[in-house]
Amino acid sequence: MLGSTTISCALFFFLFIIFKIHHRRKCCKYPIFRDYPFLGMLPTILWNLWNIHDFITKELKKRHRGTAEFLGPWFTNMNYLITSDPINVHHMMSKCFDNYVKGSEFRDIFEAFGDGIFVADSETWKYNRSLFHSVFKQRGFELFQEKIIQNKVERSLIPLLDHVQEQESVVDLQDVFNRFTFDNICSVILGCDPNCLSIEFPDVACEKAFDQIEECIFYRHATPKTFWMFQKLLQVGQEKKMTKAYKEFDQFIYANIESKREELKRAGRDTITSALTWLFYLIATHPLVEAKILEEIKENFGAIDIGKKLGVNEVKKLVYLHGAICEAVRLYPPIPFERKQAIKDDILPSGHLVNSGTIILFSLYSMGRFEETWGKDCLDFKPERWISERGGIVYEPSYKFFSFNAGPRTCLGKDLSFIQIKMVAVAILSNYSIQVVNGHIPIPNLSIVLLMKNGLKVRIRKREN
Repeated sequence: MLGSTTISCALFFFLFIIFKIHHRRKCCKYPIFRDYPFLGMLPTILWNLWNIHDFITKELKKRHRGTAEFLGPWFTNMNYLITSDPINVHHMMSKCFDNYVKGSEFRDIFEAFGDGIFVADSETWKYNRSLFHSVFKQRGFELFQEKIIQNKVERSLIPLLDHVQEQESVVDLQDVFNRFTFDNICSVILGCDPNCLSIEFPDVACEKAFDQIEECIFYRHATPKTFWMFQKLLQVGQEKKMTKAYKEFDQFIYANIESKREELKRAGRDTITSALTWLFYLIATHPLVEAKILEEIKENFGAIDIGKKLGVNEVKKLVYLHGAICEAVRLYPPIPFERKQAIKDDILPSGHLVNSGTIILFSLYSMGRFEETWGKDCLDFKPERWISERGGIVYEPSYKFFSFNAGPRTCLGKDLSFIQIKMVAVAILSNYSIQVVNGHIPIPNLSIVLLMKNGLKVRIRKREN
């Protein structure tokens, strides 16, 4: 009797597995990886996590219209549609904008960001966006930011770089930019400068906490919700680090001004750091591009000494530098992936079916590396790509150049970001030559912001004007 019961249970279990596998294969017409029993496609992700962005890009290039399906472990809600097709992006971010939202699960994953514009939907998002729009588009705010950047460059950045080159020491340029942008955003939002950027390179707990939060959020994307929620309950692993970093960050905010706590959480501090870091890496490894940038600076402003300040109106003239920045964020987008969730059933222009509740991942990193979108030289760092025959700036549609989001959610701070990056780039490149340390290979970190895992190790030499 016991034997027949065991056999019946085994047979039922076997038939259940066969049914489950058949059902998943029937539902998943465009799989991106092999689907393992119980574990789904997660093992492939975990095995290639160290090089995830390039690995996803390679696999998407094999799929129809750069779009494929990812199935997570059984009994989890980790089933995604991943796309790098600009036409799909345009469809979801513009034409059918109201059907694709952040969603409640997104807000759970990004709980450290509170209820700000980054995670908001519908009326809450509209209110926050109109509020920020009214601030960012004021000429006074632009001049205010210009003054803060100029002061930070003159009083902190230049003295620090002078000290480094005098000592002939190696410096992590990414760490320098991280400190620079953190001080700036605190000055703009809170009216205080924590002075992270100084010769002593002080250890600022809050600044490190923000990086830790971003890394923990990345891991929440790569693990089932029940798993990281269980870790959170027990306070172990990444969730223990998240809680500690979250408390550290809040303590800093409360110590400055409680009423502006949420505003700082919405600020784009690390995205500027990412853009500057990859830009300087690419310039340092492409001497012809560096020479053209220096030539453009000289043509517009002559020799620039440390004491000469360039403002908003001046740096807007730098078309070639603008192209170099666009190329840097095309190849290394500060936010490497975007996430949306469908409210109603839909069919994408690529022909892929989207069921209600489907989570869509946009691979921004992959989008900048498709020949169909950018040509056969898509992997080349080529600022000329952004310059017209008349010498003006080429403006690509946002659904193609997705680094600053697209449609109604296009980044409000895009123009201010370009201004800040240009001001810093001109101040550094005019006065210093940046040389990447021999053997240093930049590796993207595992975070929601595309920084370098081991920083950008460089030597700095004073430039002879």
